[in-house]
Amino acid sequence: MKILILEDDRVASDYLAKGLRERGYVVDQIEDGLEGLVRARHEPYDVLIVDRMLPSLDGLAVIEALRSAGQHTPVLIVSALGSVDERVRGLRAGGDDYLVKPYAFSELLARLEVLARRRSTAPVETELRVGDLALDLLTREVTRAGTEIPLQAREFQLLEYLMQHANQVVTRTMLLESVWDYHFDPQTNVIDVHISRLRKKIDKDFEYPLIHTVRGAGYMIREGT
Repeated sequence: MKILILEDDRVASDYLAKGLRERGYVVDQIEDGLEGLVRARHEPYDVLIVDRMLPSLDGLAVIEALRSAGQHTPVLIVSALGSVDERVRGLRAGGDDYLVKPYAFSELLARLEVLARRRSTAPVETELRVGDLALDLLTREVTRAGTEIPLQAREFQLLEYLMQHANQVVTRTMLLESVWDYHFDPQTNVIDVHISRLRKKIDKDFEYPLIHTVRGAGYMIREGT
């Protein structure tokens, strides 16, 4: 399970992240509300743990923005604001559960497991499509217009990420972090090399390109020119 913690108290965030990682979860930590919103909109998470009081954008505003964008990742709100009115506000903003600080880690863990189970009952998408391009997440087969396209492991990861964000600009930073797991700029042309290879396989022998460069911003996969 992959979890995003939005918490500006670094001590509390580190304690929580340590406990979750010890149980085998993948955990990202962000202290700023606006930065957290961007990450939550562009990265796939199983559950979000969101503090009410965050710099730049408070927790409820983050949740409301995600729900307005059609994103339904389960959200556990954690807050020192424990009155009935505050809990109701949190749930009405789009939170799925509300835990008052201070809390027992075992209770938080149990609530996360419940939220994850709820999500696991939803239909799982096993195929991505953009125009005549199809990517099967189970068989790892890629075809375009019925023609099978063999890809290396990194090329498959890159294409999968682009297709998960079809019709959206994907920045170099997003690709470095999500496809290469780099949280720094390696000062190499690794992305350009792999995009070039992918274009030769995905676009070269077909009627129109799907992978586009967005000058000064990054890349986008979309149908049409």
